[in-house]
Amino acid sequence: MDEDWLDIDGSRGEGGGQILRSSLTLSLVTGRPIRLLQIRAGRERPGLQPQHLMAVEAAARVGNAAVSGATLGSRELEFRPQAVVGGVYDFQIRTAGSATLVLQTVLPALSLAREASRVIVSGGTHNPFAPPCDFLQSVYLPLFNRLGPEVTLRLERHGFYPAGGGRIVAEIKPSPVLRGFDLLERGEVGEQEVRAIVSRLPLEIAQREVATALAELNWPARSGRVEEVGSNGPGNVVWAKLVAAGCSELLTEFGKRGLRAEQVARRLAASVREYLAHDAPVGEHLADQWLLPLGLAVWQSGQSHVYRAAPLSLHATTHLEILELFLGVTGEVALSADGSTVTVRLRAGKAEPRVPPQIVNP
Repeated sequence: MDEDWLDIDGSRGEGGGQILRSSLTLSLVTGRPIRLLQIRAGRERPGLQPQHLMAVEAAARVGNAAVSGATLGSRELEFRPQAVVGGVYDFQIRTAGSATLVLQTVLPALSLAREASRVIVSGGTHNPFAPPCDFLQSVYLPLFNRLGPEVTLRLERHGFYPAGGGRIVAEIKPSPVLRGFDLLERGEVGEQEVRAIVSRLPLEIAQREVATALAELNWPARSGRVEEVGSNGPGNVVWAKLVAAGCSELLTEFGKRGLRAEQVARRLAASVREYLAHDAPVGEHLADQWLLPLGLAVWQSGQSHVYRAAPLSLHATTHLEILELFLGVTGEVALSADGSTVTVRLRAGKAEPRVPPQIVNP
């Protein structure tokens, strides 16, 4: 394994947990040991928090890694992976920390392993600061699976912030090579749905949210659905799903104390109108999350790929910096009146692409 340590400044770009998680992911895939410095320096509570520690633990178990500095509040971490091994993994976040972000930390490496995996993560499944499980199921994984792996995700129990206690289960059939593709056209939007979910709260809240959102968007009543679920604590989420030929989108708003159901629904409707105002297939959050798996496909094949998206967020531009550090993959962003065109390619003069050799069975 390459012992050339890579030092990463955790305060760069968005300065949060994404740098940590993406660095762990890319360390697993490339086999390169890393030192993370100034972890989450841009946050009110810097350093490793419980959900970040679980991401470190998950990556260490999947990659049989030697780790130092993995303690609560730590701002420095050393991570040296060995062989990535598929299998059954059960990760339990003791807070409402995002289960989906922990899953996304290990998913690319396990998707390149030689054997299938089952990953169980308990914690927050619906957290305002992370992609909800529904987003991964409806938007992220359909595209990820087009790269070659077969990943299914099941939501077994909702876990709302701040109580947590949710549970997701991912089944991963790996592919040794990720095959990239271009994503330039959204196509006509077919299915449209607004769904509101409540737990330990009056069902009327969900009904008002759906009615208001449908009225704001001028969608028919058959496009709305309300649902009451069990969980460890109260929670409310409402989302709008738009399914098109090229790419789907799922836009989410969370209810909170002091915010009327109608206000939540109007915020959601505004997000839908903003997404539909341009014809780029990739929404803001997917534009960020898609960069890492697509970058890995480019790194393996050496072939460039392009996608059109909403204007890139700071999270996305930070992701581009990390991909160049690890893989020599660059992202060229051309701005237009209705968004961004992102071209992902190997940097000129970069070494030949490869299939990660350290992802093996024991």
